[in-house]
Amino acid sequence: MNYQETLDYLFGMTPAFEKIGGEAYKPGLGNIEKLLDALEIREKGSSDLGFRCVHVGGTNGKGSVSHLLAAVLQESGYKTGLYTSPHLVDYRERMRINGQMISENWVVDFVEKHKSLIEDIRPSFFELTTAMCFSWFKEQGVDVGVIEVGLGGRLDSTNVILPDLSVITNIGMDHEEYLGDTLEKIASEKAGIIKQNTPVVVGEWDIETYRVFESKAEEMGSRLRYASKENFADLDCELRGIYQVKNKQTARCAIDELRRLGYQISEQSERNGFLHVCSLTGLRGRWDEVHVRGRRVIMDTGHNSHGIRTYISELEKIDGLRVVFGMVKDKDVDVVVGMLPSGARYYWCSAQTKRAVSSEDMLLLGDRDGLKGKSYSSVKEAVEAALEESDEGDTIFIGGSNYVVGEAMEKVKELQKKYFP
Repeated sequence: MNYQETLDYLFGMTPAFEKIGGEAYKPGLGNIEKLLDALEIREKGSSDLGFRCVHVGGTNGKGSVSHLLAAVLQESGYKTGLYTSPHLVDYRERMRINGQMISENWVVDFVEKHKSLIEDIRPSFFELTTAMCFSWFKEQGVDVGVIEVGLGGRLDSTNVILPDLSVITNIGMDHEEYLGDTLEKIASEKAGIIKQNTPVVVGEWDIETYRVFESKAEEMGSRLRYASKENFADLDCELRGIYQVKNKQTARCAIDELRRLGYQISEQSERNGFLHVCSLTGLRGRWDEVHVRGRRVIMDTGHNSHGIRTYISELEKIDGLRVVFGMVKDKDVDVVVGMLPSGARYYWCSAQTKRAVSSEDMLLLGDRDGLKGKSYSSVKEAVEAALEESDEGDTIFIGGSNYVVGEAMEKVKELQKKYFP
């Protein structure tokens, strides 16, 4: 198989949550345990993968915090693995070592070598990708892996590791059908990554979640720190957007805790990691700003009310704003549309996934709330229309879903090549 044939096999053989939603969700650690044992990534029953780990969970911001930690560790001289999800354009974005994606050949070889095992265990797409990543990290001899939780925590496939540090960014209403319909229930699931005698850093909290974190940390005998209660000087950072202030605070608290655990991280390495986080790790899609034909284009992967609320105030300040927007069905779509700024022009769209809300339904919700716009059959068509109808100096914001941003990135890249070959 070549690389594309291998991807087709992966998406066809192993159900992917990103593609089909809840049908692909396999709670529990049985499959990942079988994979890790069969692949001899660890000794049977052991949590030792052969490299140190930092585990990062939470509702929003866990990707940004994971990339910040990876960048700082990388700048500190550690061979650093980074496992995140979902990808925006290329499947290999999920797995990086010192910022470099896993090679196409490695993915192909892994799948071909273990085809019979895959077809015997029938793991989910995320379970198999997690096992592939851990296998690659071990083979390549990483010093430390920064591992982002996929969904939840307690039953997430990544929760087979014994990390040096657990980090929980915040708790918001998301994936309620799997994690629970209250902040307390969701916090209980996400607090499942807190391990025995393992320190934990929590970014944001409220009355409901505070009790959960305190109880779980006490039960596990784990030192608990709240980043929002501590003072760290702000650092210049390549991540833009006012909402990154809290993510930076969480990351700085986690870095301070890693120092207490014996990690050798200088202040200069920390500054360099923050200042060059995107170029060091390949992070995209967080208030990601580019220019096309004199138009400012901002792309952001915030995809629920908790995440989108963090940048609404910034959007409201922008004159000449056009918004390309689409969401998926298992998010709080009604709430999000009601939050969007009324002064913008909207280009409602639907990404290429079964989970997407149709552009026509997005238009109806927008009309309900007095938002002016049209629906488009694809993300790329919506991006083209926004660019054609805008004036030089206007701003085009693209968001609502990882999938919308991922498809838009491909179109924007195509247009940049067209106008700036």
